[in-house]
Amino acid sequence: MKIEVTAFPRAQHGSGASRRLRVGGRVPGIIYGAGRDARNVEVDHHTLLRQLKREAFHASILDLTLDGERIQVLLRDYQMHPWRQQVMHVDFQRVDKNRKIRMEIPLHFINARNELDIQCLPDDLPEFIEVDLSNMELNQTLHVNELVMPKGVEAVSRLKHENPAVVSVHVPKEIVIEEEAAAAPVTEIIGEVPVEGAEGAETAAEGEKKEAATEKKEPAKKEKE
Repeated sequence: MKIEVTAFPRAQHGSGASRRLRVGGRVPGIIYGAGRDARNVEVDHHTLLRQLKREAFHASILDLTLDGERIQVLLRDYQMHPWRQQVMHVDFQRVDKNRKIRMEIPLHFINARNELDIQCLPDDLPEFIEVDLSNMELNQTLHVNELVMPKGVEAVSRLKHENPAVVSVHVPKEIVIEEEAAAAPVTEIIGEVPVEGAEGAETAAEGEKKEAATEKKEPAKKEKE
């Protein structure tokens, strides 16, 4: 699936020029890499914001058009406004078909999702990696080196060496507690709130405090020219 991006040359630089671009519905950005000079560009904000909501946009080779030239790039970074749905800056990196690239791409599970740091040639970059859980049994763990990788794709060296777990199958704690309670010869059980609930309540409270603090004071803006 090809994803196209249209960019325009950006002649003016500086925070004032970037502010005017955003007011006009444009996002300042930069294109770099592949042994060529970096170029300052601007893209349409509405289109970019819509594309950023697509999973494939973050893990695909993008066809970027600039001054009539079509360039293959990767989305390398973008900055959002602290609380508004506004993209402040975007970075694209040119790709060389003969050099391996390093990306984090999604892993697709049933009812779950994670990411894996992989490396491959640009033409071999997958949108995601499927993880088949159908044959997994209770207390079994699936590790990075056991994943079935697409052709030309491999986990980065550090992950291959460490071989961390990707997914494990265990009985939920709630079920274990219920079974133990059913086997106990008592008619009433009095205990403390489960640890999971307590931690969840504390996390929620901390999140509300941080959100309130953010609303009171706007963080300093850091822009790229």
